[in-house]
Amino acid sequence: MSEVPQPSEPALRVAQFVPRTEAEGPGHRFALWLQGCPLRCPGCCNPEMFAPDRGPLVTVEELARRVLSTPDIEGFSLLGGEPFAQPGPAAALCERLRGAGLSIMIFSGYTLAELRAQANPEVDRLLATADLLVDGRYEKDQPDTRRRWIGSRNQVLHFLTPRYSPEDPRFSAPNTAEIHFVDGKLVINGWPELANRLRP
Repeated sequence: MSEVPQPSEPALRVAQFVPRTEAEGPGHRFALWLQGCPLRCPGCCNPEMFAPDRGPLVTVEELARRVLSTPDIEGFSLLGGEPFAQPGPAAALCERLRGAGLSIMIFSGYTLAELRAQANPEVDRLLATADLLVDGRYEKDQPDTRRRWIGSRNQVLHFLTPRYSPEDPRFSAPNTAEIHFVDGKLVINGWPELANRLRP
């Protein structure tokens, strides 16, 4: 997945993607990890995604085409890295996908309060697309073993729209990790503690 964007085309610096996963949110979802994270939480399972200048630049249009051509998915999950480090193009992508009927779940190391306090219109625009937000720094000494799709106990799952309910049994199922081959590359994703154990 790579494309050389024209200067006027919104594009995202991409780290990796999994076109169909159940380990990054409710239902079958297309998961996209963005490159670059200013927070750099110790023990993060994706330290290779810290640097902001790695990974290909891919246009929002190409990403939208890839996601929307994936059959039988319920939603789109945006991870990183840090999605709010690229808020404008990320918002453009999520608006497009939400308009096509997909649910949007975003994982951020910033808390919801920190995001709102930035008073950044692009951050607000990306936040407005989310049905679900998992927020807060990853704390390696506080692994969460009870809540699904949550890395550490300090993190909070926010239900930002009525699309999902906390009573949905999918939110209390056991945590999982998955192994995929995507474009010839091994990708291990899901619950950070288990995913780290599976990595060579």
